[in-house]
Amino acid sequence: MEFKFIGKLFRGDKVIWCIFIALCIISLLEVFSASSTIVYRQQNQFAPIFRHAVFLLFGFGLVVFLQRIPSRFFSILLLGIPVSAILIILTYFFGEDINGAQRWLGIGAITIQPSELAKISAIGFIAFFLSKMKTDNEGWIFWTMIISISILCALIVPDNLSTAILLFVVCFLLMFIGQVDLKRLAKVGLGVVILGLIAYGGLVLLPADVVKKYLPERAETWKNRIERHDEKISIKEVDENGNMLYKITDENRQVSHAKIAIADNKIIGLPGSGTQRDFLPQAYSDFIFAIILEEMGLLGGLFVLLLYLSLMIRCGVLASKCEKKFPRYLILGSALIITIQALANMAVAVNLIPVTGQPLPLVSRGGTSTIITCAYFGIILACSSRLNEPEHEHEEHVDESIANVEKEGQQINEQQ
Repeated sequence: MEFKFIGKLFRGDKVIWCIFIALCIISLLEVFSASSTIVYRQQNQFAPIFRHAVFLLFGFGLVVFLQRIPSRFFSILLLGIPVSAILIILTYFFGEDINGAQRWLGIGAITIQPSELAKISAIGFIAFFLSKMKTDNEGWIFWTMIISISILCALIVPDNLSTAILLFVVCFLLMFIGQVDLKRLAKVGLGVVILGLIAYGGLVLLPADVVKKYLPERAETWKNRIERHDEKISIKEVDENGNMLYKITDENRQVSHAKIAIADNKIIGLPGSGTQRDFLPQAYSDFIFAIILEEMGLLGGLFVLLLYLSLMIRCGVLASKCEKKFPRYLILGSALIITIQALANMAVAVNLIPVTGQPLPLVSRGGTSTIITCAYFGIILACSSRLNEPEHEHEEHVDESIANVEKEGQQINEQQ
């Protein structure tokens, strides 16, 4: 009975379940360790991890619920496009400003991040239209997808540039995988690259006072992040002997302490053994991978990286077995957005790219992002469970039919 209950509870692909549970365990360990600054402010050791555990528990329940839903019902995500667009617009007027960005919308006692809803809605939107695409309707479907996603990303850009870029890249890759005409994709891709280079050049070349006066408020933040990342040598001071001293300021504090955390890592570490969690801003969120490297060591960091890469590879295998297009693209889209966001977060932590503000999926402390990431896993598991069941049921019916025929044959021979 216990094994049957476990089998019913953990439906779908077991490899995906193992990856999900492993990430949840790592998240609980590292968020508990990295939340020391919140503990100090709240004077409560267990309040931060309790909040995070509640979100993970709710997310687990969501995964269990979603895995039982037939994949065709996920087409309801189409409604999320206009809903998330409206919520994003409302955020500009009534949103909460946190860390210089107005990305959160308070609804009573609940605070949500509309851009996270936009991401999962866009994945469902693209998957649905790709599943309906044929030779005679490819043109209007392509432009419907491109225009809709472009408008959604344009709404996200002013306060969350990295999320807009991430979303557009994932949707573009999904269209490429969906075998959209390469000429159309190339034209759009070239236009986006040219627009991006113009924007980047404007931020780098324009004087700071011009950027602050004439461009959106967040443009100054983008410019500062690009300049700090491009600096070959960080801000320094010279001591009385003429030696160059490294100076940590408010501008380079995050990157500096992340570098120190990574430099302190060993081959094998122990959760809770780090020190930079007390100094690194957003140690429990945007820079949690630096804390993972410091505390769990190089092998621990590689293990986390391999979990995300294994998710992408496994989802690719599952998608290749899908006969229906809609669940196939849902699996691939969900895996792509989790994996690419994880790689972006890790790249920021090791200072390969400028700071983006993207959390490490399912590992970083969060509310909306944690729930939505769990929803991605639920969608993947739902599609994988429907992938296997019909095959097993068909095999069982075939085996029963063969057995019945053999019995009838034996009876006829005995009578003769």
